[in-house]
Amino acid sequence: MLFFWLGLLVLILVFLWWFFRDKQQPPAEPPTLPALPTRSAAPLSVEAEAAPVEDDLTLIEGIGPKINQLCHAAGIHTFADLAQADVSRLQAILDEAKLRIADPTTWPEQARLAAAGDLEALKTYQDSLKGGRVV
Repeated sequence: MLFFWLGLLVLILVFLWWFFRDKQQPPAEPPTLPALPTRSAAPLSVEAEAAPVEDDLTLIEGIGPKINQLCHAAGIHTFADLAQADVSRLQAILDEAKLRIADPTTWPEQARLAAAGDLEALKTYQDSLKGGRVV
């Protein structure tokens, strides 16, 4: 009978340790947005002038690597290009690639903030979105 109570006590202690061990760890810091690359005013060479400048559009919430490639292929290379793009054109690009889940409604506004370099406002705006959509 003594072994039964000792075994039960050990099980309770192990359960309590397991239950409270996660609560003792400090919370993880939220991810930070990467800094936007800076561009020089004058091209370094003729080759640099010929190559189009491309921003990483995955900084925009709702755009992943696949949609980033689609936008670049459609001539949308920078945040400024995306900010100028019409939502119906973006939807047509997605429809042509049979990507029905993405919603480009907020992408131009997010791109406008990114093009202006206002990452703080971009982060605040993205925090109000869910999957790139207004909630």
